[in-house]
Amino acid sequence: MNQDYVIEVDGLKKYFPIRDGLFGQETGQLRAVDDVSFRIRRGSIFGLVGESGSGKTTVGRTLLGLYEQTAGHILWQGQDLQQLTARQRQALRPKMQLVFQDPYSALNPRIRVGDAIGEAMLQHKLCSRAELRDKVLQVMTICGLAAQHYDRFPHEFSGGQRQRIGIARALILNPDFIVADEPISALDVSIQAQIINLFSDLRDDHGVTFLFISHDLGVVEHLCDDVAVMYLGQLVETASRDRLFSQPLHPYTQALLAAVPTLQPQQKPSQIVQGDIPDPANPPPGCRFSSRCPLATAQCRSEAPRLRQVAEGHQVACHKVMPA
Repeated sequence: MNQDYVIEVDGLKKYFPIRDGLFGQETGQLRAVDDVSFRIRRGSIFGLVGESGSGKTTVGRTLLGLYEQTAGHILWQGQDLQQLTARQRQALRPKMQLVFQDPYSALNPRIRVGDAIGEAMLQHKLCSRAELRDKVLQVMTICGLAAQHYDRFPHEFSGGQRQRIGIARALILNPDFIVADEPISALDVSIQAQIINLFSDLRDDHGVTFLFISHDLGVVEHLCDDVAVMYLGQLVETASRDRLFSQPLHPYTQALLAAVPTLQPQQKPSQIVQGDIPDPANPPPGCRFSSRCPLATAQCRSEAPRLRQVAEGHQVACHKVMPA
C-alpha cells in the first residue's frame, strides 16, 4: 500500500454495449475508456482535460462505482475496489463523493437546502437527527453559505450558490476524495473564481483530494497540481501542472493550449486541430489522434503508441516524442 496516493488506476476500461434490432442484440461496443492508468497524490487536485466525448466523465463515474468497470484495477488507498464486498463498498461511499456539473438539476426542488445537505448523514447513520442541524450549518459556513439559507428551497438561489450547496452536500460526509465533474462550466466568470478558491481552500485547509474534470485549461492551470490529457478514451500526456503548461510534448496537448483565448486577438493560434473527434465505437487504428495530427506518419496510423515516461514525472503517448 502506497500512503502517498489516494487513488491508483491501472489499465481501466469501460465499454458500453451498442444494441440494435428488434430484440436489442449487441452489435458493437463503445470504448468510452480504453486502458487508462494514473495515480492521484493525497491532498492534491488532479486535472483531467480533453474535448467533449473524450471519456473524462466516464472515468470519474467509474472511479466512484456509478459505472461498473469493464477491465482494469482501481485501488483506493491500496484496496482493489473490485475485491470489496457490498457491505464494504457501502461503508466506503461517504469517503468518495461527486460534485455534479449542472447545479440546477443536481438538487431536488422540493427539498429544503438544509435537508438536502444533511440527508446523506442520516442515510449513512453518521449522526443523529438532533445533531444534524449543527453539522449542516458548520459545513454551510465553510462553503460560504449563511445560516438563513438552511430552510430555503433551491429555486431561491443563484447558480453559484447552488454549486456551493452541491459542494457542501459532498463535504459534510468528510470525504477523502471528491470527483468534481465540470463544476464551474455553467457558472458566470465571477462566480467561477469563488468556486475555484473554495476548492483550493478545501485542499489546503481540509486535505481533500480532488479529481477535477474540465475543458477549461485556464482554470486547470490555476487550480491543479497534476494534469492528464485525454483523447478518445485514452491518456496522451500526463505531467505536473507547471511542466505540462510550460513544455507540452504531445501534438494534441500543444493544439489545446494554442487554442486557449488570449488578450492579444491579433495573434492567431499556431495550430488548430482540424476535424471532429472520431467515433469511439470505431476508433482509428494506430494512434487515435493520427487522423487529425499534422505530424502523423505511417507508423502512427498502424502502431498504437504506449504512454511512456520521457522525463521525470512526464509521460507521453507519441511516436514522435523521444525521452530526454
